[in-house]
Amino acid sequence: MLVLGVDPGTHKTGVGILEADGQQFKLIHCGTIRANSKDPVGKRLLHVFDSLQTVIRSFHPRVMALETLFFSKDIQAVERIGQARACAMLAATKEGIEVVEYGPMVVKKSVTGNGHATKEQVQFMIKRLLNLKDAPALDASDALAIAMCHLHNSKRKVLCTIT
Repeated sequence: MLVLGVDPGTHKTGVGILEADGQQFKLIHCGTIRANSKDPVGKRLLHVFDSLQTVIRSFHPRVMALETLFFSKDIQAVERIGQARACAMLAATKEGIEVVEYGPMVVKKSVTGNGHATKEQVQFMIKRLLNLKDAPALDASDALAIAMCHLHNSKRKVLCTIT
């Protein structure tokens, strides 16, 4: 099963696609969608939407996994992330892809064992768990962590159904 993890933002959106192969995860694709910070937010959101549709059409993932919104003192940042999340959800839904969400602490704990891990700790563990020569960019490693979290959780659901 191919899972697309997305770490949405209006300036940088991380994308990562993993495939489950038994107990192993195989990196299929990762990268960062970069929008021009000088463009109006509407144009940046359209770029995120179009770029995610291109990724979906190129790789045909079965599921898109996103983090739920977290509370922050910077309400404008939360609003921008919410707008980028909505673009990601629309891109997936338009292409017939299921969308699932996980809390940030659940994602971090599934990858590092610590729900309060830093972005750098997540990046380190993604590099290690996927046996990568170089660590992906922070946004891409976050996206891969979200995809990995879904793969971990979907395996648990299957095991619970069987027993």
